[in-house]
Amino acid sequence: MKRLLSVFLLASVLLIMAAPVVYAADASAPAAADAATAAHTNKMHYYALAVLGAEVGIGLAALGTGAGQGSAVNGACQGIARNPGVMGKIMTTLIVGLAMIESLAIYALVIIFLVFFANPFKI
Repeated sequence: MKRLLSVFLLASVLLIMAAPVVYAADASAPAAADAATAAHTNKMHYYALAVLGAEVGIGLAALGTGAGQGSAVNGACQGIARNPGVMGKIMTTLIVGLAMIESLAIYALVIIFLVFFANPFKI
């Protein structure tokens, strides 16, 4: 499983690194197009890369927060199993910790929306 995940992450990183090369190759198209078509093409390229970045960003945020939450719940379950008398204190700390971890994913989502809906071309 770890090998498959490593191959998938490596392929994703290579795909992301190849995006500017594809963008530069497409930008070297003949300059016969008028200004309006060129502006529209640049805007579409921006949004295409913004979608790719948003997908990768929220995926990494979900991956990190999911791993953190799983680790937190695992530690809480082990702590309760070893000493059931402190269940209340462990659960309170667990809930606060999970809320903090989840807020990181929400912050990532907000930043991704800000980047995605930014309009640098003012068209």
